[in-house]
Amino acid sequence: MEDKIRAYSALTTESVQEAQTRHYTWPTASAALGRTMTATLMMGAMLKGNQKLTVTVDGQGPIGKIIADADAKGNVRGYVTNPQTHFPLNDIGKLDVRRAVGTEGALTVVKDVGMKDYFSGSSPIVSGELGEDFTYYFAKSEQTPSSVGLGVLVNPDNSIKAAGGFILQVMPGAEDATITKLEDAINNMTPVSKLIDQGLTPEELLFEILGEENVQILENVPAQFECNCGHDKFLTAIKGLGEAEIISMIKRRPWCRSRMSFL
Repeated sequence: MEDKIRAYSALTTESVQEAQTRHYTWPTASAALGRTMTATLMMGAMLKGNQKLTVTVDGQGPIGKIIADADAKGNVRGYVTNPQTHFPLNDIGKLDVRRAVGTEGALTVVKDVGMKDYFSGSSPIVSGELGEDFTYYFAKSEQTPSSVGLGVLVNPDNSIKAAGGFILQVMPGAEDATITKLEDAINNMTPVSKLIDQGLTPEELLFEILGEENVQILENVPAQFECNCGHDKFLTAIKGLGEAEIISMIKRRPWCRSRMSFL
């Protein structure tokens, strides 16, 4: 569409499955976590070099907080406060992500752009379904008209059948006709969960939405769940507490236990 639409797509089935296995999430929690991880991964693709970001979804719902982070290299990870959250299907036969997430809180994004510089943006949760919430975040916090589609399908045995999504963004200078064409394409598209269930690649997902003749692939980055925490990082975190706090902890008890939430 004349270089006026920026598009990202991702197939995250394996990454979301890894998160489900690590945290033993139940179906509704898996869907909420998977949608958040997918959006975060694609937002990471907007970064450069060693930049990274963290997304926190806190809708004040039963699932608690959903936290995911990603970088520009295709690495993503995530967890939820209450992984064993599940509800009956909603009125349209879908996993009730809205009920799990809630609609009273905020979606917050913190970007580490290097040199100790951080960008932080936040917007209210408007839906709880997450796709609409990320769409609203881009419009209100980053002033970028966008459409975000996210989908996660869960098998009866709790494993992840398919996960993925897209982000479409209108670039400055886009004509009204281009915007109208994009809106029509989104309104008439097959639900993203069905498209990824059909085995479409990320490229084919964009072809399906925009038309292959309108898509120019600029970069393809493999996606994977990666947690780079280890012994050294825990030591660094403990040192960051400061000498006084460490001495106080030792006086209270001769040992302490640390836990990494992403593991």
